[in-house]
Amino acid sequence: MQIATWNVNSLSVRLPQLLAWLETNPVDAIGLQELKLVDEKFPHDALQAAGYHALAFGQKTYNGVAILSRTPLRDVVRNIPGHEDAQARVIAATLDTPQGPLRLINCYFVNGQAPGTEKFEYKMLWLAALHRWVKEELLAHPRLVLVGDFNVAPEDRDSFDPVGLKDTIHHTVEERAHFQSLLQLGLTDAYRMFDQPEKSFSWWDYRMLGFQKNRGLRIDHILVSDDLKGSVQACTIDRAPRKNPQPSDHAPVVVTLG
Repeated sequence: MQIATWNVNSLSVRLPQLLAWLETNPVDAIGLQELKLVDEKFPHDALQAAGYHALAFGQKTYNGVAILSRTPLRDVVRNIPGHEDAQARVIAATLDTPQGPLRLINCYFVNGQAPGTEKFEYKMLWLAALHRWVKEELLAHPRLVLVGDFNVAPEDRDSFDPVGLKDTIHHTVEERAHFQSLLQLGLTDAYRMFDQPEKSFSWWDYRMLGFQKNRGLRIDHILVSDDLKGSVQACTIDRAPRKNPQPSDHAPVVVTLG
């Protein structure tokens, strides 16, 4: 079984690229972030034709998340229960697999702009609420996968310039502590379960030849629960879509479960 995550940075723009990628990489489920469209404009027909059930939680111009799955989805949750938020950032659902139910949570984490700003404070509150909810979800769903654009580079090796960018957004002590707190709930960063090439990133700025110079960050993650950790066979970043004309600035990340 393969599960992926991809910040498509506008589904209306990137739909042909998504469909082409799914044809080449027929994953069982994928979490999408930054749809940037309302639910009424979500391309259900095109995705159904490609073989996917789809759940969307959209928003005009900004944010928006979706889950695509080869099998039906149930027990859907949109946004963090008990945490009031006007932004569409979270969608969760259960997939019924041959090995048993699997809970998939897909998130577009808050960017945060810069330490000391209101947006950073919003990020801290959102991360604390996410932690509380994921803890509850793990108790109810031991087979759980948390995917998304986390907007956090967890370690120095996840940044092209950890010294120059120290204490800036995505690199702060506070953000990294929240990432570690998720792991301490009983989750594992699937990508770091394997030897990976140095300077492996999932996002590159459009400006200043960011991709061509590999000036990137690893901020797109797949975390697996302890009950699934033993079944993880591989986790990779697919850089190929970043080479497309008019690409998303993010690349897909894929985990393979046995």
